[in-house]
Amino acid sequence: MQVTKCLTEPHSQFVNMQRLPRVKKELQMLLESPPHGISCYPVSDNITQFEAKILGGEGTPYFGGVFKVQIDLPERYPFEPPKVQFLTPIYHPNVDNAGRICLDTLKMPPKGAWKPCMNLMTVLTSLQLLMAQPNPDDALMADVATEFKHSPELFRQKAVQFTALHANQGVVQPLQQQVSVAGTASSGNSAFLHHSQLPGSVSSGKRPPPSSSPALSDLTNKKMKT
Repeated sequence: MQVTKCLTEPHSQFVNMQRLPRVKKELQMLLESPPHGISCYPVSDNITQFEAKILGGEGTPYFGGVFKVQIDLPERYPFEPPKVQFLTPIYHPNVDNAGRICLDTLKMPPKGAWKPCMNLMTVLTSLQLLMAQPNPDDALMADVATEFKHSPELFRQKAVQFTALHANQGVVQPLQQQVSVAGTASSGNSAFLHHSQLPGSVSSGKRPPPSSSPALSDLTNKKMKT
């Protein structure tokens, strides 16, 4: 036991000595030259835990939404990938109800593609790309993946509605436009409401109360259930 401890402690200290300046440098890069539509900052004084906000990209059903992400750096970072999860609910085939993400960048080889040369900026831009280009063939949500592949318009309508319910933080106009389009395109379907029917204030940034629409409530409860 003592021998094992003596062997592992120096290695752990070496990894931590490497990690600290590396993380400080990455944070400086993110603060000085953040990727478009992304912000990232440490949680309190803890330099191993970060929160990021990703704006939904134009042309995606997430446009106008603000999605909060939690990032935890393991002790062996950058030799192991960070642990990342969505804090904001998102309707996406590669993100499950708990916010866990299926993305090669976040997994070690041979199943994943993480390399020590990658960094927080790599992770965040990869997430942004995943939001724009879901991968239904490597999904965590099988039903959402099937919908994305075989009923893309239905998927888009639900994703827009979900974004309006959970990811609005003052960036209102794009969401209103998209939800209005979704409502018009599905005027005969009670699952999709015009933005004027959305419960709560869209500019408050707070989670609105459950919708009075049974179909929309089913959708929200299904996605939020852990």
